[in-house]
Amino acid sequence: MSDPTPISNSEFSANDIFKRLLEGQTILPDDLQRGRLREEAFAVKTLLNQMNNAADPVEISALFSRVLDQEVQDITIFTPIYINYGKHINMGKNVFINFDCTFLALGGITIEDDVLIGPKVSLITENHPLNPHQRKGLTAKPIHIKKNAWIGANATVLPGVTIGKNAVVAAGAVVSKNVPDNTIVGGIPAKMIKTIDF
Repeated sequence: MSDPTPISNSEFSANDIFKRLLEGQTILPDDLQRGRLREEAFAVKTLLNQMNNAADPVEISALFSRVLDQEVQDITIFTPIYINYGKHINMGKNVFINFDCTFLALGGITIEDDVLIGPKVSLITENHPLNPHQRKGLTAKPIHIKKNAWIGANATVLPGVTIGKNAVVAAGAVVSKNVPDNTIVGGIPAKMIKTIDF
């Protein structure tokens, strides 16, 4: 049995379901390509099972590079980690990801250099329409975490949010709006607590 490998970006067409999600289109249950989401998720899960059971940091980085379909540099990951689609994740250098994080990344996740991500953090780019007749549809908006930001333990970042440079998201926060550079936010929903003084 061959090792399932996620579909290469070069195989995407202009009407590709993954491209349409990045563009903000709503994918409805009767979409002809909807099955590809499940296929890709299970291919990624196979790689993650290997990665989450590995103890060698070099092996973990190599498997993570395969999940993301890009070479990662100076990344520290404490597994397990859960990802449904890695090719829409852009990872900077010197990033630290603690145990038990979840990245639902169909809408695109950008993590810049020197970011710290605490345990049990969820980065969720995906959502469902509010219209009850389209509720089983899928929408997505990107998440962007800028350089040197710190996401505290058990925080959740929701679709469309940008976390600013040097910003801190307090543990347990639910972030539904953009966080300015050099600020600390916390709570549910997250609100500004203070500005960081240098």
